[in-house]
Amino acid sequence: MEAPTRDAPFAASFDVIVIGTGMGGGTAGRALAEAGMRVLFLERGRAGHRAEANGTAVDTADPFARALHGLWPEPAVLALDGVERPVNPVIGSTVGGSSVFYAATLERPERHDLEPTDAMPHPTGGWPIGWDEMRPWFDAAEALYEVRGEADPLGREPQPALLPAGEPEAGDAAILAALRKAGRHPYQLHSAIRGEPGCLGCVGTKCPRPCKRDGRSAGVEPALATGRAELWDEAEVLRLKEDGGRITGVTLRRHGEMREVSAPRVLLAAGALNSPRLLLASASEAWPEGLGNRSGLVGRGLMFHFNELFALFPGRAARGTGAAKAVGLRDFYAAGGERLGMVQALGVEADFGAILHALRERLAGVPAGRSRLAQEAARLPAAVALRLLGSAKIFVGLLEDLPYDENRVLTGADGHMRIEYRITDELRARRRRFRRLIRGIGRPVMMLSPTPEPNLGHPCGTLRFGEDPARAVVAADGRVHGLENLWVLDSSIFPTSMGVNPSLTIAAHALRVADSIARRP
Repeated sequence: MEAPTRDAPFAASFDVIVIGTGMGGGTAGRALAEAGMRVLFLERGRAGHRAEANGTAVDTADPFARALHGLWPEPAVLALDGVERPVNPVIGSTVGGSSVFYAATLERPERHDLEPTDAMPHPTGGWPIGWDEMRPWFDAAEALYEVRGEADPLGREPQPALLPAGEPEAGDAAILAALRKAGRHPYQLHSAIRGEPGCLGCVGTKCPRPCKRDGRSAGVEPALATGRAELWDEAEVLRLKEDGGRITGVTLRRHGEMREVSAPRVLLAAGALNSPRLLLASASEAWPEGLGNRSGLVGRGLMFHFNELFALFPGRAARGTGAAKAVGLRDFYAAGGERLGMVQALGVEADFGAILHALRERLAGVPAGRSRLAQEAARLPAAVALRLLGSAKIFVGLLEDLPYDENRVLTGADGHMRIEYRITDELRARRRRFRRLIRGIGRPVMMLSPTPEPNLGHPCGTLRFGEDPARAVVAADGRVHGLENLWVLDSSIFPTSMGVNPSLTIAAHALRVADSIARRP
């Protein structure tokens, strides 16, 4: 490797280096800058133009084109139940990370997600921090991201920072009424979209305005506005240098030049698929298996949610009202003592393009389905499905995943990401139960997920945190075991995946860690 140059003016000018600018990095960086610290953001992707509004469904595998759109450029290999196939990681590679593409659904987990309760045991014994310790940070994250929505009718915990949702759109109002009439308990999802006049929604796309609150608009940009933060885009971090239990330097490539920067504190927020790969790539004499990897667990315990897509037919009142975007319910979250998950609107209509894209994704799961002929032939069943689903609303059930050490992410021989995952019998059993409950939701339903498919946009668990260094990589305070000045801020620390979107919990953890750092000398 080419020897890095050390940029002397920058080497001593920052208090904190933040690697990654998504929900974790953006949130913590802002909090620390506002606390008076000097923050350097390192982002692999390009900053791009603020008015860009593309989504993740970029129909190309070309790394250069994907990078221009703010997506992870390199292909990956998914080995699912021993069958390998190429995939394009659903990862943002731009300022704001994956959060600039998210649907801005910021849902709290439930108490039993973090700790055992009388009604629900915890599969791992519980997180190293309990619900009551996390409660103020959930409140703070909801306030920072201006989360609005309706209280969950089945919820038991107050949410004082939750802003009113406002009047639902016609499609959402119709489906809320239909589900309530069927005896369910729907509510307007908890969203970080302000809904300003002329709001574009931006569900699954970059928001060209600051209306959608994400790691960029609610994190990096306010941090830069303090004058105490600096952003380096197109900065690919290659390794962390360690000496005496401390991170002493960050080696990166920027604009074709190798650099090394340092700061007293380093915050790792590269995501659950890339943070462990960086630690493994940073092996040293003291850490021959990779930084933080004396337990052998770096990269292991990978979890996803498993999506159960279904078309819900709400009745004549909802025909022609557009996609349902802000409807959720937790009636099946923990049914019969089983850990299942919440159900929510996907925010897309059952149009020809969406159906065709879904069919092509399914076909790509088998070698014969990747041919151009098979991909083009999908147009006919897509057209038939459109006639059947024309009045339906597309929903998704987020089935909770559980941690198993054999499921992991690592770097393959070609240097690209490799994901190894096996679907367990207990997951298949819970999926069958979840699907039965969804079919009985109270309205006509058509299931759209014939086989279990991991939601590659919700990875977590690859640097799980806990107090026992033999069974955890990160301590309860967010620091990597055995390393004094390295904290992890993304969903890799999750011991369990919970039954909700991970974003709010990432932001709450980031605020908690930032507060502890700001209070230390």
